[in-house]
Amino acid sequence: MSKVVIAGNWKMNKTASEGKALVEALKPLVADVCSSKADIIVCPPFTTLSAVVEAAAGSNIKVGAQNIHWAESGAFTGEISAAMLKETGVEYVIIGHSERRQYFGETDQTVNARVKAALAAGLKPIICIGETDEERTGNRTEEVLATQLAGGLEGLSGETVASLILAYEPVWAIGTGKTATPEMAEETHCFIRKFIADKFGAEAAAGVVIQYGGSMKPENAAALCSQADINGGLIGGAALKADSFANLVKQAIEGKAGC
Repeated sequence: MSKVVIAGNWKMNKTASEGKALVEALKPLVADVCSSKADIIVCPPFTTLSAVVEAAAGSNIKVGAQNIHWAESGAFTGEISAAMLKETGVEYVIIGHSERRQYFGETDQTVNARVKAALAAGLKPIICIGETDEERTGNRTEEVLATQLAGGLEGLSGETVASLILAYEPVWAIGTGKTATPEMAEETHCFIRKFIADKFGAEAAAGVVIQYGGSMKPENAAALCSQADINGGLIGGAALKADSFANLVKQAIEGKAGC
């Protein structure tokens, strides 16, 4: 894949007015980025989605949500349905982020149910997988990722998997300042793509987008995206300021161009 997919996960940051201001500041900074080089996505909190969708209209910035429930409606306090997200105008949704798994009980099975709900509604899932520091030091990275992939993608066709975005987020590198070296990240991304090829076929492996989600920032985006199997990033802190996010996008494009 010759282009990058960069998604900014704002987490629990930015009110509606703050989110609108951020997008308004970001638009002129990335206006020259063409769709053949990058997909640019921002994922605000639920209460900020409508304001951001409105602000991003007509630009090259796409909008995603941070979670989705598998049911169409019902007694699920605090959750949000696919129909609710579709009506706001979002295109993407993050599913199975490590913080959702750690703090809110997400499992591979609930990730799978949410993925299917998103796909049924025409939303594009960004499915997160990754190992903890304990699992990595115990040499269980591949075992953990294989389990997460098998559970999260269960029941999907190769054609569907080819259209997905996977975000490899080493939990030990999220918000810690630690980052896998480009070579370490590439090794893991290569494993993920091989797993997809073995289970869903070569076309699925070629089509699926695999982002890196462990403290990617402007300073390392080019080196990470220069790796063959890294197709972009799921960005946390660096996505909360327009200048740093725009710089990261452009560094990622430069890195992939030199791949």
